[in-house]
Amino acid sequence: MLEFAGYQDRVIQDITFQTHNIRYRLAEYITPEGLTILGQLPEDIQGGSFGKSLIAFILYQYHHQHVTQPLLLEQIRDLGVDISSGKLSYILTEDLDDFHAEKDELLKTGLSVSKYIHTDDTGARHKGQNGYCTHIGNDFFAWFSSTESKSRINFLNCLSQGKTTLYTLNTGAIEYMAQNKLSVVILATLENISVCINTAPDWCEWLDQQGIVKPRHRKIVTEGALMGGLLDQGISSDFSIISDDAGQFNVFDHALCWIHAERVINRLIPLNDSHTKAVDDARDQLWSIYHDLKAYKLNPVTEQASSIRQRFQILCSTKTCYETLNQALGRMGKNQHELLRVLDKLYLPLHNNLSERDIRDYVKKRKISGSTRSDAGRKARDTFASLKKTCRKHGMSFWGYLKSRLLKLEGIPPLSEVIRAAAASG
Repeated sequence: MLEFAGYQDRVIQDITFQTHNIRYRLAEYITPEGLTILGQLPEDIQGGSFGKSLIAFILYQYHHQHVTQPLLLEQIRDLGVDISSGKLSYILTEDLDDFHAEKDELLKTGLSVSKYIHTDDTGARHKGQNGYCTHIGNDFFAWFSSTESKSRINFLNCLSQGKTTLYTLNTGAIEYMAQNKLSVVILATLENISVCINTAPDWCEWLDQQGIVKPRHRKIVTEGALMGGLLDQGISSDFSIISDDAGQFNVFDHALCWIHAERVINRLIPLNDSHTKAVDDARDQLWSIYHDLKAYKLNPVTEQASSIRQRFQILCSTKTCYETLNQALGRMGKNQHELLRVLDKLYLPLHNNLSERDIRDYVKKRKISGSTRSDAGRKARDTFASLKKTCRKHGMSFWGYLKSRLLKLEGIPPLSEVIRAAAASG
């Protein structure tokens, strides 16, 4: 006789894709005056013929899964959704103000809670013209901005996003202009002027009024004023920028990536065995210093810091039989301050890998979907790249985030609050 021993659970996971259409019957009345009064749709679906879950799916597939627009159109039509290509394009690029606003808060919040940021840029063609996308971020956030330029002025403008005053003449601005060898005559004039200007056209007009017309002078003064604006908004002059040695990022307290520094040597093509040995010896010494820097971050000892600095100076002043290597080492020696910043700031990373990882997803999107063709499309691409990467940094589902925002669900707070909480606990 069998004895019943209970149950064993088996969970079979599956998924169902199907349309879920709802028909609303709107009551219609005619007043004695002949006016028509029509009932209203529920507030959460007004203004369109597509539900929020479908919109979330479209945004997820396009911005997270990198499904191209033609394939996405085919996909949702195969699922039974009656939608035009124009409406699909509209969903992907328009009526996204809440997402854009949350993206803007990422940068402001991230800068306010951070001691350093990583930065890098990559090509981003727009309307058939070459352009660039700048990444700014760290372990707390990622932020992308596509522009026509990758100059230092552009980078400072990126850092200034959302600031009330962009161009400010103050002590920090004057110091920057002096360090960059602005004309002594112009510098003396600007030292006695206090200026706060909000827009680029007004700033250009002010420069004209001051008789600052030479391109180099205008460039330095503009960079200085943007620096002054950032300092005035609370960014410390000691704030660290970690980059790959691209000149546009050399502002505030600049630190360099060791991986990129080593590539200068790695790219050399030795002409004989003596050259090969010289390159190998230099690379071995360089990585030995790098590993000692990693050890120093974990257990800082003053004597070790002095030893590292001395060894770095000896390496960069070494004269080998390979003149091209000597020149590369000499250039590296000029960057000693940026490469050894970790000796003074233990919290700084030694490389810029985070920025390269973050921007790689943007590059993948560019290779699949090509360039952007409208300003709204470019803005949407930057926004969702920023939001998606920030979600990932905090272990949050991007699908859950999209549904939370579109369906007004609780559970995922504003990402700016998530960043502040992570910074406070870190």
